[in-house]
Amino acid sequence: MTQGETARDEELRLDSQVCFALYAASRAVTRLYRPLLEPLGLTYPQYLVMLVLWEREPVAVKDLGAALELDSGTLSPLLKRLEANGLLTRSRAAEDERSVRVRLTAEGAELRERARGIPRQLACAIGWDPQDLIDFRTRLREFTAAVDERPSPLDEPPVPA
Repeated sequence: MTQGETARDEELRLDSQVCFALYAASRAVTRLYRPLLEPLGLTYPQYLVMLVLWEREPVAVKDLGAALELDSGTLSPLLKRLEANGLLTRSRAAEDERSVRVRLTAEGAELRERARGIPRQLACAIGWDPQDLIDFRTRLREFTAAVDERPSPLDEPPVPA
């Protein structure tokens, strides 16, 4: 086997894939959140919805989906479950019946206080210095922006071997 073949083989190893490292990291973080969110009765995706609502509400479902980068097919069941649990309400906007607005209930707003320590608990569980986490988040956002700016690989001509 030549040196070139070894390098080509290496690039197709699972451990060499950025996508797999991101996937594994996402699953690991979600696992860390699970015991922190369980006492609040929230799943990780529901927690993300609540974070947006605690930050700004009322919010249109369309804007909530944009903030979370979720389509309506994924977001609707989350909202339905949170509404059934008494944490939010959904209603049609008076000015545009096509738009649905989401508002916290008193119980949903009160849950914010119980969730306050979660970011600190997560940082402690990871064991990183707070500044390291801030720097890592910044790099992840830069990475995401760079990926989002690129055209689809299907739109580009194939790279010669």
